[in-house]
Amino acid sequence: MAQTRRRVDHEPAFVLHSYPYKETSLIVEAFSRRLGRTALIAKGARRPRSAMRGLLHAFHPLRLTWTGSGEMNTLIAAEWQGGMPFLSGFGLMCGFYVNELILRLLPRDDSHERLFDAYAESLARLGRGEPTAGVLRGFEKRLLAELGYAMLLDRNAEDGAPIDPAMQYLYDPERGPIPADRSNAPGHSGDELVVRGSTLIDLDRDEFTSAQTLHQARALMRALIGQRLHGQTLHTRSVLLELQDL
Repeated sequence: MAQTRRRVDHEPAFVLHSYPYKETSLIVEAFSRRLGRTALIAKGARRPRSAMRGLLHAFHPLRLTWTGSGEMNTLIAAEWQGGMPFLSGFGLMCGFYVNELILRLLPRDDSHERLFDAYAESLARLGRGEPTAGVLRGFEKRLLAELGYAMLLDRNAEDGAPIDPAMQYLYDPERGPIPADRSNAPGHSGDELVVRGSTLIDLDRDEFTSAQTLHQARALMRALIGQRLHGQTLHTRSVLLELQDL
């Protein structure tokens, strides 16, 4: 049975990635507010006189119009919206890391409006030069929640008691934090999953002024994201690993 062809008009979106297709076109991986991640063919977009030439770049707020009925749709128009600071330096590399997370973990054609809003806010904060650790950890938390793996950070998973800032906890990816002295979870004994209670509290509150919190939260989130990647390598993380901020 033939699929119904649909048209989407002026949809808020960002380009996550694009690459050449045939002689004059582009394949665009876009993240839209209402329709999630979608693949588009931008026919003729690389021609010198194309109205879309120069618009289909990452981190630019756009409104896209497309039509189609399958996994690959045809981009008809792109309008630049502006109003967002441009990314540069380390903030730019962090933006590419966030884009790669979405490309690797978010299935196509699933609506994630709250994640889209969190993404736009994260880009704005990176563009303003805010501390990158807080921006990245906050986005990673939201992404895990949208994928169905919301983090338990305010109480322990064993008996529901509030997190004690002075205690050590082992973070079980399937359950949440368990007091380290009472945990017997084989296979989850890596140092990156053992954190102080104060780190969990700070992560819950998006507070990253403590050097210990910065270090432990980064290691914990790296481990949890890594589990959802199922062995895939994040190229941007490899590039920036020496800078110890991802």
